[in-house]
Amino acid sequence: MTLSATATARPLMPGMALACAVAVAAVFAEPALKQATGGRIALPGMVIALIIGIMLHGLAARPLFEPGLTFAVKKLLRWAIGLLGLRIAFGDILGLGLGTLVVVGGSMAATIAAGIWLARRFGVADGYGALAGASTAVCGASAALATTTVLPNYPQKAADTAFTVVAANALSTLVMLAYPPLAVLLGFDATKTGILLGATIHDMAQVVGAGYAVSEPVGNTAVVVKLFRVFLLLPVVLAIGWWFLRQGEQAQEARVPVPVFALVFLALVVVNSILPGIPSLAGSYALVKGWLVSVSNAGLLIAIAALGLGTSITAILTIGWRHVVIFLGTTLVILGLVVGGILIT
Repeated sequence: MTLSATATARPLMPGMALACAVAVAAVFAEPALKQATGGRIALPGMVIALIIGIMLHGLAARPLFEPGLTFAVKKLLRWAIGLLGLRIAFGDILGLGLGTLVVVGGSMAATIAAGIWLARRFGVADGYGALAGASTAVCGASAALATTTVLPNYPQKAADTAFTVVAANALSTLVMLAYPPLAVLLGFDATKTGILLGATIHDMAQVVGAGYAVSEPVGNTAVVVKLFRVFLLLPVVLAIGWWFLRQGEQAQEARVPVPVFALVFLALVVVNSILPGIPSLAGSYALVKGWLVSVSNAGLLIAIAALGLGTSITAILTIGWRHVVIFLGTTLVILGLVVGGILIT
């Protein structure tokens, strides 16, 4: 490693070390908890890592840990998600069907419209309604940060954007724990459960955590559905900017980050759809795939731990109730529409 690379990596070490420690603790705690409770409580390692992380937020809030935790959630997570493409083939994507895509796309559009409507009903700026709607409909904090680039300037824009990022993270964490039992209550099979999780949970991290905590088939479906939402980020942001422009506002030029991890994911889906069918390559590919899947699992666990370490429940409770109600409203809208769509299709 060069001196330049060492200097770049050094600030990341404390936060990454803390996230890794939480992930390791979760690995050991998973079987220990199951054994201690006689099998009555069997929390997945990802959920345990999340809970431990939240409990240690006071420690993790120190500036020393921020660079590493941010790296884990923003960079490491995306690498790990990109590697998830090795678990899925095109047959899985085609298996979702046109009906699922219509349900997901329609619920996203309705959720954004509901966010703006709720903002007006509660006397909050339309901009916050768009932020809440896009964050809920597309991909949480990433969608909020992309959407703010096309919103007109207004006094509370910066504060609204910051709150939306925090709210998306916190609420995603809560629904990550709540939606899997809801799917069981509704009698959903693995495919429908994956669709529910992938189409309703805000951030990709929690989609992955909720899906693979249930089972690998559920996680695979949830990731595919979620990535469909991610790829709609650009048209959604441009549509929001166009709407505000039509309202007479001066929207800025959209600057939407390219979802590189999604492109890597799809490239690996192609690889996983082709190589297993080539006899001369299938054996070697299986070995490499097994190693990369293990790397992906470790990366996801560390990222989930970092996510928990960065989540402050206390900070959420200090925000104005109108903002909270609007965000909860958009969350319930997309949940209701998706559940209704799944039951109908």
